[in-house]
Amino acid sequence: MSDADKLKGVRSRIDAIDDEILRLLSERGELAKEVARIKREAGETGDFYRPEREHAILRRVQENNPGPLSDETVARFFREIMSACLALQLPLKVGYLGPEGTFTQAAALKQFGHDVQLQPLSSIDAIFREVESGGLHYGVVPVENSTEGVVNHTLDCFLTSPLQIVGEVELRIQQHLMSGETELNAVKRVYSHPQGLAQCRAWLDLNLPHAERITVSSTGEAARLAASDAGSAAIASEAAAELYALPCLAESIEDVSGNTTRFLVIGRQSPSATGDDKTSLVVSRTDQPGGLCRLLEPLGRHGINMTRLDARPSRQGVWEYAFFIDFLGHVDDDNVQQALAEMREQTSLFRVLGSYPRAVL
Repeated sequence: MSDADKLKGVRSRIDAIDDEILRLLSERGELAKEVARIKREAGETGDFYRPEREHAILRRVQENNPGPLSDETVARFFREIMSACLALQLPLKVGYLGPEGTFTQAAALKQFGHDVQLQPLSSIDAIFREVESGGLHYGVVPVENSTEGVVNHTLDCFLTSPLQIVGEVELRIQQHLMSGETELNAVKRVYSHPQGLAQCRAWLDLNLPHAERITVSSTGEAARLAASDAGSAAIASEAAAELYALPCLAESIEDVSGNTTRFLVIGRQSPSATGDDKTSLVVSRTDQPGGLCRLLEPLGRHGINMTRLDARPSRQGVWEYAFFIDFLGHVDDDNVQQALAEMREQTSLFRVLGSYPRAVL
């Protein structure tokens, strides 16, 4: 058999597999519509997004993945399938920190797929307000970066908002310098979000020491401004460079390789337990010697792994602080319930912000 005949045979097999994939996708879509019908008959009127169910599916397909496609690639494919099927039931409206081209938009697409109605908003506060009012089903907000720490504005919004955390997304961040200028020495101003500037501080000190650094609301906004401002550049994503037709003067200029940002998905109700969950809470207590140590002690005693601890002014009094705590486990777990009951007795402010599935690749 000639190489041409062998190639023809392989392509014929690929065509047959594609036909079968299409048939199965159509069958899955019909089943998704049937799920929606059953839920409506049972009286459900809200959105049908179930993060715990999607998390279980993604974990299962990754565990059963035989290759050669990577786990991350397989998860991305199935995320889009679930997104398309969910849109057959009820398209979700999801807000993110805009304008288009931001890393928050990329995080929203990673979490929800491309078959949702994404709405860019100008601030983190606006995202919280729109979800609280019911104008959006969910919002995606940045909460911490692996090199620059927490996004204080997001934490402050949780102090007054009734919203819950329903999911988390981790996104590898690659920062690029983009500009209409063709040479670095022509750049007089650099726009970016404060986190973007901070993540590239050493590179800027070395390569653009005399350029003014201007903070704006998002990396997408930075790219938009740089596109119309001669002598300026932006630190933003590759997507922003493409969207605003800005050539990249330098790629991957972040100071630390592996730079990752964690985003939270906010909604009105946290999901059920999956067995692979994280819980976030905010607490405050009167200032006493050893008070914080005693407050956290029940977590260790009940075998709970704390993954994050941050402090913010509580706005309840001068030099009073609220502590934001993340740990592994779900609020419905027996050991978590016991630990939280003991912690609650020691606090003046105690609120569970949500229990939600841990981020999937």
